[in-house]
Amino acid sequence: MCSIISVGAFAQQIDADSLNVHNIQEVVVIGGHAVSAKESKPLSSIDEYLQKSSKIEMIKRGSYAWEPLLNNMPTERTVVTIDGMRIFGACTDKMDPVTSYVEVSNLSEAEIVSGAQGSEHGNTIGGAINLRRKLGEFGPQKWDFALNSGFESVNQQKIYGGSAAYKSPVFYADVSGMSRSAENYFAGNHTEVPFSQYKKINLSGNAGLKLGSNQWVETSLIYDKATNVGYPALPMDVSLAEAFIGSLKYRLVPVSDYLTGWETKIYYNNITHRMDDTQRPSVPIHMDMPGWSKTYGYYSQLTAELPDHHFKFNLNGFSNLSTAEMTMYPANSAEKLMFMYTWPQVRTLFQGVYLEDHFLLSSKSSLQLSGSLGFHSNKVESDFGLNSLQIFYPEMAAQKNRLLKSVAAKYRFEGKQLTFGFGGGFSDRAPSVSEGYGFYLFNSFEKYDYIGNPHLKNESSIELNAFAGLKSEGFSADLSASYFHISDYIVGKVLGGLVPMTIGAHGVKQYEALDFATIFDASLTTKVKLLQFLEWTNQLKYARGKDFEKKNLPFMSPFSYRSSLLFHRNKLSAEVSAMGNSKYNDFAAEYGESETSAFAVFNANIGYQFGFNGMKLLTKIGVENIFDKLYTTYSDWNKIPRPGRNFYLNINVNF
Repeated sequence: MCSIISVGAFAQQIDADSLNVHNIQEVVVIGGHAVSAKESKPLSSIDEYLQKSSKIEMIKRGSYAWEPLLNNMPTERTVVTIDGMRIFGACTDKMDPVTSYVEVSNLSEAEIVSGAQGSEHGNTIGGAINLRRKLGEFGPQKWDFALNSGFESVNQQKIYGGSAAYKSPVFYADVSGMSRSAENYFAGNHTEVPFSQYKKINLSGNAGLKLGSNQWVETSLIYDKATNVGYPALPMDVSLAEAFIGSLKYRLVPVSDYLTGWETKIYYNNITHRMDDTQRPSVPIHMDMPGWSKTYGYYSQLTAELPDHHFKFNLNGFSNLSTAEMTMYPANSAEKLMFMYTWPQVRTLFQGVYLEDHFLLSSKSSLQLSGSLGFHSNKVESDFGLNSLQIFYPEMAAQKNRLLKSVAAKYRFEGKQLTFGFGGGFSDRAPSVSEGYGFYLFNSFEKYDYIGNPHLKNESSIELNAFAGLKSEGFSADLSASYFHISDYIVGKVLGGLVPMTIGAHGVKQYEALDFATIFDASLTTKVKLLQFLEWTNQLKYARGKDFEKKNLPFMSPFSYRSSLLFHRNKLSAEVSAMGNSKYNDFAAEYGESETSAFAVFNANIGYQFGFNGMKLLTKIGVENIFDKLYTTYSDWNKIPRPGRNFYLNINVNF
C-alpha cells in the first residue's frame, strides 16, 4: 500500500507541448492505491518516511511526533501544510507538529520545495512541505478496500487500519482509519526508555460530487487523537493531542486555450493540546499546561498557459488564534494557585498573493520565476496577557503589522543524460508566536525560560542553490547544495537580573536578532542497478551553520549516510541497509549541545506479495538495529537513546 521514492531536486519533467511543470524539488511517496513490495516497512510513521528525504532531518523528543527540519531549519523558518492548508500546533514545546495529525492511510505524498520557492502558501526561509492526501477520482463504478496490520517488538506497538473507496462517473467517496498503540521502547543493550509510550487514532474521509463536465466540489475531514503520549526527553508528557481538520474545495477545469484550471478551498482546523506531569515521579510542583490553536483559511489558485509559459496565481489567507496557559499547583494547598498565559491569545492574520512563471528558453532549458507579497498582523487579544508582556516591554502595542516578501529564480537545463541548474532567492518571515509573544517558555534542552520579543524585525534570507544530475542506463547520481545568508537571525540570549519561573532552570533568555547567520547544506544520492533485480542506493548529507561571530548553530547535520541493497524479483523482495552519522564535533555549546559519538546501524527485511482473485496481500518481516546498538544522534533532544533491536511484521491487503 505504501512506497517511497526520492525524486530529487532535478525531478521535474519539462514537456515542450503541455508545459506540465511544477515547483517541486523532491517528492516522498507515502501511500498509494496499490501495494508496494519495495518499501522496507509500509506502516512506518510519517516521520520515518520524511527523514529519508535528502532535505529533511528530524528532531526527536520521544518516539512520537518528531519535528521536521528542512534545510536544517526548525518549523519557525519553514511552512508545513496539508493540501495547502495552514495548520499551527497548540503546544509551546512543539510536541504537536503538523505532520503528527496525518497517517499513511490517508496521505499520498509529501512535496518538498527548498528555500524561497516554497512561499506559495506563506512566507518561508527554509522551504515548504506540502502533505498531499490521496485524491478521489471519478470513473466507472467500483469499490476498493484495504486492511493493514502491524507489530513491532521494541515497544510492543500494535497497528491496525483499513480503508474503503467508492467511485462512479459523478461521485466518489473514501474513508480510512488507523490506530497505533505502543508501550515504552527499549534502547540498545535492552535499556528501557521510560515515558516513551503512546496511543493514537486517525480517521479521515473525502467525498466529491461532479457539478458538470468540467467542475466538481470536494469535502474533506481529518480527525486525529493521541492520548497518554510520553516524551522521555521532556519534563512533561501529553494527556491529549486532538485535531479536527475540515475543508471544502471547488475545482473548475476551464474550456479555454489559456486558462487550464481554477481551484478554491476554504478550511478550518481546531487543535487541542494538554501537557501533563501527573505520571512523573518527584515533580517539584504540579503544572497544568493546555493549549489551543484555531485556524480559518482559504486559497484560490488559477493556472494558465501561453506559448512557452506556464503561469500560476495563488491568493491565500488565514486567521489563527493561538492560546496557551500554565497553572501551577503548590504542594501546600493553602497557597494560592499561580496562573499565566504562555501564549496570550495571539491572533495572527495573513493575506498573501503568489505569482509564478515557468517558461521554456529552448527545448532543453527553462527559467522559473516566482514571487510573493503578504500582509501579516499579530494582535494580543488577552488584556491580562498584554499586561504581563508590558512588564518587559512597557511601550509595546497590542497589534503589530508587517509586510512579507519573497522572490526566487531558477535556471534548469535537461539533456539526455545530464541535468543541471542553479538559482537564488530572497525571502523574509515574521517571528513565530513563541518568538514574539511567548511568556516564560521552558526550553529543556538549554535549561532556560524564554521570553518573546514583539519588537523583533523580520528575519530575512538571501539564498543560492545549485544541482546536477547524471543518468544513464543502470546508473543515476543527483547532487544538490544550498547556501543561506540569514539577516536578523532570531535566537535566545541570556537576560540578566531575572529569576526563572521553572524550578531547575539556569536563567531567562530573551529572543533577540543576531546580525546574521549562514547555513550550508549538501546531499548526494546515487542509484546503481547491479542486476536486473538488484539495486544499490546511497545517500550522503552534510550541513554547516555559523553565526556572524563564527559560532556554531544548533542542529546542523554532521556527515550522514544511508546505503541499501534492494532485491526485487517477481513477488519477492529483500533488502539490507545501513545508516549512520560521523562524530558530531561542530556542536553549539551555547545552545545546550555537546559532542555526539559516531554510529552505524544495520537493518534487513524480506517480503512477499500474494495475489489471488483480485486480492493483493503483502507481508513484510524485518529487523532494525540488528546488532542492538546503544546510540544517540545529534538531533535527539537531551540525548535520549534511539530504539534497540526491533523485529516487525507488516501485513497489507488490498481488494
